[in-house]
Amino acid sequence: MFRSPKPLLRARSIAIVGASDRARWPVSIYYNLTSTKAKVKILPINPSRDEVWGLPCYPNFGSLPTVPDLALIIIPATHVLASLEEGSQHGLKAALVYASGIGEGTDPEFHQRGLALKHLCDRTGLVACGPNCMGTVSVKEKLFLYPNPDFNLSKPGPVAGVFQSGGTLQHWCRVAAERGVRFSYMVSSGNELSLDTADYINFFVDDPKTKIIILMIEGIRRTDAFKAAAERALLAGKPILAVKVGQTEEARNSAKSHTGAIAGDYDVFAALCEQYGIVLCSTLDDMVETTLAFQLERLPKGNSMAFISNSGGVVDLLHDHAAQENAKLASYSKETIRNVRNLVGPDMPMQNPMDCGQAGFADPKNYMRVCEAVASDKGVHMLAFEARTPNREGERSALPLKDLKKGTNVPVFAFNRMEYTMNEVGRSYQEQTGIPHLQSMPETIRAMKALAFYAVRKGKLVPKYPLPKGKKRNLQVGMIEKVLSLYGISSPVSRYAKTTDEAAKSAKKIGFPVALKVISEEISHKTEVGGVMLGLNTQAEVRKGVDILRKRIKENNQDPNLLGFLLQEMVEGVEVIVGVREDPLYGPVLVVGTGGIFVELVRDTAFCMLPVSKAKATLLIKDLSINKLIKGFRGSKPADREALIDAICGLSKFYLDHRPWLSDLEINPLIIRENGKGVRAVDIRFHLHDK
Repeated sequence: MFRSPKPLLRARSIAIVGASDRARWPVSIYYNLTSTKAKVKILPINPSRDEVWGLPCYPNFGSLPTVPDLALIIIPATHVLASLEEGSQHGLKAALVYASGIGEGTDPEFHQRGLALKHLCDRTGLVACGPNCMGTVSVKEKLFLYPNPDFNLSKPGPVAGVFQSGGTLQHWCRVAAERGVRFSYMVSSGNELSLDTADYINFFVDDPKTKIIILMIEGIRRTDAFKAAAERALLAGKPILAVKVGQTEEARNSAKSHTGAIAGDYDVFAALCEQYGIVLCSTLDDMVETTLAFQLERLPKGNSMAFISNSGGVVDLLHDHAAQENAKLASYSKETIRNVRNLVGPDMPMQNPMDCGQAGFADPKNYMRVCEAVASDKGVHMLAFEARTPNREGERSALPLKDLKKGTNVPVFAFNRMEYTMNEVGRSYQEQTGIPHLQSMPETIRAMKALAFYAVRKGKLVPKYPLPKGKKRNLQVGMIEKVLSLYGISSPVSRYAKTTDEAAKSAKKIGFPVALKVISEEISHKTEVGGVMLGLNTQAEVRKGVDILRKRIKENNQDPNLLGFLLQEMVEGVEVIVGVREDPLYGPVLVVGTGGIFVELVRDTAFCMLPVSKAKATLLIKDLSINKLIKGFRGSKPADREALIDAICGLSKFYLDHRPWLSDLEINPLIIRENGKGVRAVDIRFHLHDK
């Protein structure tokens, strides 16, 4: 399943195809390798030169004195395939292809080149990074194969990353390094026609120097391999942090053009991240702060946060930010309040977030004593105190912060209310203290939430899909409702009718009032075509309703094959949508949210990969806006939450039991009745796989 990038990232001999002392990229890479004294043999290839950079230059791979571990292909796209073909014939096993115009975009010629390169790699066993990339960085090995010197002074560290955007990699790493992030490997993976993100993750999992993996993803090439690599990282306790493009249609289309990959549905990808313990960062700035937080290599035992400042205004802002981020603020014990009171004086409110006043400004040691007293509270799982790094040597001692870190086992962070520039003095101070100095309050809170998220999932196996136990005959109109009831999803009392008379008689047997709906495989959303009438109280109203529905369908220029009419008892309660479908990239996924006619208007939804446990279903409902209605809103009685949880889990199981035949199934609305009275699947829509 995986291909190894080892010859790429740990090469000891490198051929530079397109070697030249005038072209910028070959010159820059040669400078990187020599100025950093990389222990690597350089073999220039250029048929037009006998010597480059004072080294013998060879016309082709066949003339080289030895087979290189890696070839840097720095030539136009039109010549790349011929060069790689010749190289593979002479034993070449790894290549780094910088050129664009191979595989990306919509140009047929680019597309053909991409297919040819992929075929060449599959046929010969050659592994390639790119094309359309900007190179790789192996810090410990001093292989800075990026066409500028930005990485040359990088210090080895625990962070390895894969960015599908080479330009973004360069800018992100520069900012992150200025903040104290230290790297093991960084890869600009480009179009990923050979080696892809999954291969690099798998390699990083096995690398003892790498502790944290970061990703900038435009599209995933091999979802199953990506899942397998992500699960290996989860079991190994190596967190993956990711930024993913594709939240808008424009971004998804751009990703297709740029990398040739399918970006996929962002909501489903987020659900995949939740299942595999991947920290999904909303911005590149967030990923800097979150990486720094993880670089502490200390995870919390819960999600309760404490914040200490020396400003009442910051305290107020933290309250707002914590609420906006749905962060949990710790409550202090009486002992903690007593201990802190002795340190800050009688006038400061004992709250979280807390303003220490002059106890923070005047005495740094006392400020750290306050922090230590709070961090000792068993209800506090993470602590952040307001502080920034100094700009001048000797401005501030690192010892009080070092003592704080040593004196507690919870994750501790310094934070600043806004972003600021950190210089070399500040970076050195941060390293001496051993405490990450995060910037901006919302990013700090999100980084701490990410730690709590990962701590719960670290080392756990991802649940596997059970073998399907259903039967295809269950997936028929009239049968599916009965089978769903066995999974905890009951439908209203219903009857089917083909004629007006049958409809009237069926309504009387059900009992008034009733709902009347058209039945047609060609109409997915009945309300949009006027195919539903509610609250019919007599047989006469039902007869009239049938005529009205037929007329409406015709007036809406619909000419469906009407199979008949559905009569249902009227059911009242909270309306939700629950659906399952087979995502073409990521697999079976469930959605739950505000239902009825508001589903697309309100966009109050949560997604989850299957299978769904009771614990996961409970969390899905918790963060929905409609949860307020379920609890009971403005005098209304609480709805049957447990029945909804059972229905979500039941739908997950039903889908997996019928996955070989069932493409998607949506219940909208699923009505949650008063507490203790269950749920009713009012409208069930499903599709089978096309075969």
